[in-house]
Amino acid sequence: MFPGIGGRGMNPAKVKQMMKQMGISITDVNDVEQVIIRTADKDIVFNDANVSIMNAQGVDTYQVVGTPEEVARELEIPDDDIRLVAEQTGVTEDQAREALKDAKGDLAEAILALSS
Repeated sequence: MFPGIGGRGMNPAKVKQMMKQMGISITDVNDVEQVIIRTADKDIVFNDANVSIMNAQGVDTYQVVGTPEEVARELEIPDDDIRLVAEQTGVTEDQAREALKDAKGDLAEAILALSS
């Protein structure tokens, strides 16, 4: 935080000049349609994002401003895993897929669940 920035009466041109003197530059990214941050279990989606890039001492920092929406990610199960579970247990591929989803992709757990 810079002293005096954000307070009343701070001249935007003065702020820009101070940042330039400190070697900091900010540029906006134009025409942003969507920003997605992916984690292991969810996506954080910004459909109304404004994105700025601040460069300070050669390091770029991205700032995303907008309204985030969290979307749970569905577990992606490889076709080879589905076929393996189906072959090992004698069930259909749809049943194997459901068992793998229930087991969060764990092959052994899915096979055991279908075998009992």
